[in-house]
Amino acid sequence: METAELLEIISRDEDSKHQFKANITNETSLAQEMVAFSNSGGGSIFIGVSNDGTFSGLERSDMGRLNQLVSNAASQQVRPPINPLTENIPTPSGLVMHVIVPDGISKPYMDKNGVIWVKSGSDKRKATSREEIQRLYQSASLIHGDEIPVAGLTVADLDVDYFREFFERNFRESLEQQELALPELLHNMNLMKDSSLNIAGALLFAKNPSFKLPAFIVKAIAFRGNEIHETEYMDSRDISGKLPDIFRQSMSFVLANIHHVQGDQDVNAPGQPEIPPIALEELIANALIHRDYFVTAPVRIFIFDNRVEIISPGHLPNNLTIENITSGNSNIRNPILASFATKILPYRGLGSGIIRALKAYPHIHFEDDRDGNLFKVTIQRTAND
Repeated sequence: METAELLEIISRDEDSKHQFKANITNETSLAQEMVAFSNSGGGSIFIGVSNDGTFSGLERSDMGRLNQLVSNAASQQVRPPINPLTENIPTPSGLVMHVIVPDGISKPYMDKNGVIWVKSGSDKRKATSREEIQRLYQSASLIHGDEIPVAGLTVADLDVDYFREFFERNFRESLEQQELALPELLHNMNLMKDSSLNIAGALLFAKNPSFKLPAFIVKAIAFRGNEIHETEYMDSRDISGKLPDIFRQSMSFVLANIHHVQGDQDVNAPGQPEIPPIALEELIANALIHRDYFVTAPVRIFIFDNRVEIISPGHLPNNLTIENITSGNSNIRNPILASFATKILPYRGLGSGIIRALKAYPHIHFEDDRDGNLFKVTIQRTAND
């Protein structure tokens, strides 16, 4: 880093990616800062810069001590250990050590006392809520939202006839032929944990998933015009049930509230939807399968005169980007749901769904809102242009 770049960063003051320290003598406090950055996307600590933006006048003799302190803190007081990089930047008022802490790949990171720190603006705080800690484990693929057990949903809540039909269709054997008891079979299929159905098992095969999972539905609204109105709309539906039912009803809602174009067809023909169904299938299936089930909120489908929006709880997982997904890359957030979805939905699970949707209908825009923790798909209704 050049001195001019350092001065430019200092002029903007501290933020979630940049922390200033006049000097450091305490390994514990430095380790806490490193933990927070490792859990929150990475960042930089500038040692030799005071909070008011002035330089504290560190000399060459300070750099050896600080490098040793950084090394000790990163290896002995951060769990698991991390590997920060350092560089010494000369300024007219002394040296500044730039400590670069990368975004961690083994979250959650903790200090030596087992405390999980995360960034909160330019400061740091302890992570205390269960959902927040679960998401850190999720980002390291140590836990997945669809495997969380649902308290109060047991094998008695299973839609046995529906599960039997699914099992016999896909495994070519009757349920009664299995030597395992039903709870053990469900456990082996990753649909049950201990004595409770997990979220995947509930959403796929419970009689009434919404009884215990009321937020994991689709809220669909068709508005007049191009803005959200709290009280004025043309159609509204809370779509619940098993995941395949939610998918079918969501498709039905969208198709019923967009135009059908006659084109060159006979006057008695039903007309073709202005948005190809294959594109809608791919996008709605993705929203249901890949949403973040650690976020207690529904998928939302908003239909306006000029667009359709599909809003999923949770931004793209890990370092996945919009460029990645439009190129066919994927990072499966809910592996149990994804594995079963290939058998019950028009979903292939190969990372090609977005490509198929764009090929069928290129007027689609994606927004990965990491601050708002959501992913939005906007489908332009070109028939209204």
